[in-house]
Amino acid sequence: MAQLNQPQSQGSDPDFTRSPVPNHARMPRFGLTMAWWSVCSAMFWLVVSATLALHYGTLNTLAGLVLSAACFSLINGVISRYAIRTGLSVGLFSQTLFGRSGAALATLIFFATAIYYGVFEGSVIAVAIQAYFPSLTLNQAYLLVVLYSVPLVLGSVQRWLDKLNGVLLPFYLLGLATAVVMTLNTYGYSHAWLELGPEGGAPADGWWHCFTTFMGVWILMMYTWDYARFGKTEDTGYHARFNFGLPFYLFTFVLNGVVGIFLAASIPTDGAVTEVSVVLALLKLMGFAGLMFVWVSQTRINTANFYLATVNLQSCVEKGLTLRLSKLVCGGLVGGIVYLLMLTDVFAFILQALAYQGIFVVAWVGIALSHICFDGDTLCHGEQAPAIRGAGVGTWFVAAGLGIGCLEAGGDWAHWSAPVSVLSAFGLYSLFNRKVPAGAPKQEQV
Repeated sequence: MAQLNQPQSQGSDPDFTRSPVPNHARMPRFGLTMAWWSVCSAMFWLVVSATLALHYGTLNTLAGLVLSAACFSLINGVISRYAIRTGLSVGLFSQTLFGRSGAALATLIFFATAIYYGVFEGSVIAVAIQAYFPSLTLNQAYLLVVLYSVPLVLGSVQRWLDKLNGVLLPFYLLGLATAVVMTLNTYGYSHAWLELGPEGGAPADGWWHCFTTFMGVWILMMYTWDYARFGKTEDTGYHARFNFGLPFYLFTFVLNGVVGIFLAASIPTDGAVTEVSVVLALLKLMGFAGLMFVWVSQTRINTANFYLATVNLQSCVEKGLTLRLSKLVCGGLVGGIVYLLMLTDVFAFILQALAYQGIFVVAWVGIALSHICFDGDTLCHGEQAPAIRGAGVGTWFVAAGLGIGCLEAGGDWAHWSAPVSVLSAFGLYSLFNRKVPAGAPKQEQV
């Protein structure tokens, strides 16, 4: 069977936003592992686990983290295998689900979510830099972070991000271990971290609340897709089981979570536990080594955030506005948007924005899984895809609407918003797609 589109040369489209990744451009397993494992290092993973422990209890949080790790690894095992087989990006695959114009919305949500996480993690670096060098203003620190972050992602995954993150990973691991050792030396060991929880005791269903909270970061399914497509077909099993599988999520969620809960319970902080309060506590404890640990952790995660924001902005503008912008221009736009958001009181509204975007993301995952399971060989993109595919777009909006309804209802209903969205998306698309199939030719692996 013939390919849907002949891949362009890597020189004209190094990130393959317009065509499948061909065999000759696939990455060796170690290189792709180093590029992808940039996602495992972020203050976010430490802080969100500590915050959940304060609200729902340590044991409930650990149970939720283990369950999340298992769920993420199962879903991303399916996604990574399919992305490797097809070589398609999220944007190209979404054309099969939603049509050319509908796919623009998928890349817009992907781009916006990556931007928001870039703002989060970039702000953490800026706060650490400004705290250690008080002669700088916070706005100057924001600008400094953006100015060095944008050039880092102008190279492709294959040519630069794997090498940068491969060099930085040992320093992250060393910094994480040093933070724990210095905390033990300074404050001693206490079982208090195992006994964190709200006044009156932890709720019996706290583990479920923790699990559904982590469904808010199912954007990692999209992250997985856009990285996994660079994997070689002969490495599919390795990537599905290890690189994007359970070992990665046990480290990212569980190990980082345990360290975060322990540090939050052991190191005195001013006020509530936040990324900023933990960073300031680490600087006080570790000095310049703490600054370097924060810089390494946040720079690694922001290579993924800035890179994926840039390539999905390219794709979104091309599909939605029929404009072809260079990666340099899109990278500059991403940097400018991140800097402007940093200057606002972004934390006053960003969590709510991410909650709503997260509903659309989990619904996308449900639709994608349904297509892979029941119609995985049918793909169409480019001129072969319709402008709008009603079965996909209709399902997406209905499923997201149900999730948003749960979110607006508040209380316990809010914790059902993500599960309702993904399950309804999977079921409705399975039904509608059988009645109105994509009707495109089948595609072999490129």
